[in-house]
Amino acid sequence: MVNNRINLLGLNMAGLEKFVDELGEKRFRAGQLLQWLHQYGVDDLDSMTNISKKLRTTIGERAVIQGPEIVSDHIASDGTRKWVLRMAGGSDIETVYIPDGKRGTLCISSQVGCQLNCTFCSTARQGFNRNLSAAEIIGQVWIAKRLLQPYTGKPPSTQSRAITNVVFMGMGEPLLNLDPVTDAIEIMLDDHGYGLSRRRVTVSTSGVVPMFATLRQRVPVSLAVSLHAPNDELRCQLVPLNKKYPIAMLLEACKQYVADEARQKITFEYAMLKGVNDQPAHARELAKVLRGVPSKINLIPFNPFPDAPYERSDDQTIDQFQQIMIKAGYITTIRRTRGDDIDAACGQLVGKVLPRQRRQRPGSASRSIAQPPGNKSNSAWDSPADAR
Repeated sequence: MVNNRINLLGLNMAGLEKFVDELGEKRFRAGQLLQWLHQYGVDDLDSMTNISKKLRTTIGERAVIQGPEIVSDHIASDGTRKWVLRMAGGSDIETVYIPDGKRGTLCISSQVGCQLNCTFCSTARQGFNRNLSAAEIIGQVWIAKRLLQPYTGKPPSTQSRAITNVVFMGMGEPLLNLDPVTDAIEIMLDDHGYGLSRRRVTVSTSGVVPMFATLRQRVPVSLAVSLHAPNDELRCQLVPLNKKYPIAMLLEACKQYVADEARQKITFEYAMLKGVNDQPAHARELAKVLRGVPSKINLIPFNPFPDAPYERSDDQTIDQFQQIMIKAGYITTIRRTRGDDIDAACGQLVGKVLPRQRRQRPGSASRSIAQPPGNKSNSAWDSPADAR
């Protein structure tokens, strides 16, 4: 809500249908609104020329179109673009666009901060503030599309789409903010919205196992899991959530997530940390533990930050790890670092949050899921893969 008026950006088709029902209008108006907002990216009702002036006035009395405030806009030498966006209440998040030929990937955030304590991400030091609303999540896509492909008054061409993929790999753990995340995804997938296929939307998680089934039921998009270790002892050090949902439980949930999808695989993200998880023995153990899980592995060279407790594995070590995994039968790629000269690479996103005494307490349900046993800290991002 903005000044007691609803923000239209956060309404999926079902939400817009309910909104127009309450106005006494026919439901096809919902599709028109969704198209104007997200396909065309308009920010004012008067641009909606196939909606009567009377109805536009009525809508304006009850609703607004309000995206995040752009604080800064940075473009890296490789074309990667990072926006710092200000949310209601004064906290900032970061959103990154990564162009690669005909592919354009937008990395978006789901929370201001994160409740988890992964030890290899610079944003972990910042702490948790609050969940983002559906309007704030989809607003990142809306802002990026408006800047990358400004509305010209003509129907947008799906053949020249600037944003072809969206990944929830920015700030926060998306499965701990599931309702707004799935509402936003529904807008991304809707043909009246961004028209993305579900394979081109990826939710990355540290492994909030109870939420896998709900995500699959609502919006069965691609799933990426921040694994980073082949055994529980090491993973508990790197990803404390593992104390609550250990690897065996996590992998069983992964198998269930793709059980009815013959060709779909889970992407396992693996940050390469020098001398910690990057040895041949780790690779062989990983190959063994993933046996039977439809998998592809994404090796992520660690991006150091000031006072980081880890170092990046050297290229030879990463290549050796990759070859062991490939010989074991796994599709294994090495993520190319993008945008590190503007601090937009994996693990480098650091927004600004409110002072702790002004922070909004997260909901009790989210806290009970996120907090591993015996872990009192509340200051983390998800992972380098989840904080580009």
